[in-house]
Amino acid sequence: MTYSDYIIYVDESGDHSLDSIDRDYPVFVLDFCIFRKDHYANAVVPKVQAFKFLHFGHDMVVLHEHEIRKQKPPFAFLQSQQKRAVFMDGLNQLIEQADFTVVAAVIDKHRLTNAYHRPANPYELALCFCMERAYAFLRDRGQHTCTTHIMVERRGKREDDELELAFRRIRDGANQWGAMPGFEIVFVDKKTNSSGLQIADLTARPIGRHVMNPNQPNRAWEIIEPKLRRSPTGKVAGWGLKVFP
Repeated sequence: MTYSDYIIYVDESGDHSLDSIDRDYPVFVLDFCIFRKDHYANAVVPKVQAFKFLHFGHDMVVLHEHEIRKQKPPFAFLQSQQKRAVFMDGLNQLIEQADFTVVAAVIDKHRLTNAYHRPANPYELALCFCMERAYAFLRDRGQHTCTTHIMVERRGKREDDELELAFRRIRDGANQWGAMPGFEIVFVDKKTNSSGLQIADLTARPIGRHVMNPNQPNRAWEIIEPKLRRSPTGKVAGWGLKVFP
């Protein structure tokens, strides 16, 4: 099987536990960022590196949404309003100019537990929804029979083993399309300095915040929304964004 022209970087926002639900963020978000490899290698990665050189003097900093938002080292300099404005403007521009497609699933954990006596694992639900829509994206471009790698961060042996089992079950037919043999999952160390994984990290939480509070100003969502997969008529719901239940 040949390699596809696309690669998928994945990140999550929130936790998938149903035993203890965060009142302030009661959702689980899974975010697939689908890049065409030539654009990713020739445009996205160099721009991410240049952004890091500009603000840090080197390119080894990993852009984590949580640390940026909380202004934790090495982002403590963002406590300066002026420096934060420059940094965030540049980061927003970087993501806005990057050409990639977003497929995301948001699981409302309160609604899930209220609707089902034995609710499914939110991560597995979201994974199925995202894989189905990513497969449709690739099929539309004649790439679904090629090997497409899905890159995810390692979380721990037990969690990774469970995720791989769920992935293989979905890939082998437990989804609306049937077998999707082109997909391969790759587990990546959290310290890996991957531009794609960092962009997935930066885009996951704003999607969850928008679903929770659609009327709240959300500059990141305004940048992400045009990148969501759409139907031929421009529909996003169910195509690039699946909210469940």
